[in-house]
Amino acid sequence: MELELERIRPGGNSDFSENPDHEPDLLPEYYHYQDEGCEFADSCLDCPFAKCIYDEPRGKQHYVKTLRNKEILRLFTEGKEIKEMAVMFGISQRTVQRALKRARNE
Repeated sequence: MELELERIRPGGNSDFSENPDHEPDLLPEYYHYQDEGCEFADSCLDCPFAKCIYDEPRGKQHYVKTLRNKEILRLFTEGKEIKEMAVMFGISQRTVQRALKRARNE
């Protein structure tokens, strides 16, 4: 804390001239940002989501479960049985029933 207070000028500006290793905080347009994307998009600029799912609490988990539930509903309408889907997805029969109920309500 003392080191930080010594570096601040009375006007609120920081004096970093004594530390030549410090890089200035650049504006975004002057900073080279490496956009690596994620498992859903190759680049953040090409992302299909309006807001990053990693910014939402349990965002990825919610998205994956939503896809699973849609697939369960599709398979159910094609005639698959609940037991068969439970084994297929590695979940309980009751979870399949809840997924079907949620999917029908939406």
